[in-house]
Amino acid sequence: MKTTVKKHQPYGSVKFTTINEYHASFPKKIKDILETLRKTIKKTVPEAEELISYNMPAFKLKKILVYYAANKAHIGFYPTADPIIFFKDDLAEYKTSKGAIQFPLDKPLPLKLITRIVKFRSEAIAEKGK
Repeated sequence: MKTTVKKHQPYGSVKFTTINEYHASFPKKIKDILETLRKTIKKTVPEAEELISYNMPAFKLKKILVYYAANKAHIGFYPTADPIIFFKDDLAEYKTSKGAIQFPLDKPLPLKLITRIVKFRSEAIAEKGK
């Protein structure tokens, strides 16, 4: 059964101030997926700060680490362009663009891959800070 997001306006009149508010605006099944993604990011980089940026959940380490958002039929994951280039082969089954990856809602999140991408991104930020 395909899961879709309904009646949610993340970029409309609702302005979120916390990730909890953002997640709470979705049906339970979507909220559970979002919480799993959040926990995976937090476990990978526990020192990352949670925030809302562009009305989406984001994590920051001196600069933005990653963003994510629930869409009609997928979770958009936004780790910037470099990880998408680096993990191109691993991401072959997913729709990608310059800075975004789409994880379909009807398939499990690739948590090991997400962990590797977040780690790659945090290491890149640390390296640029030196």
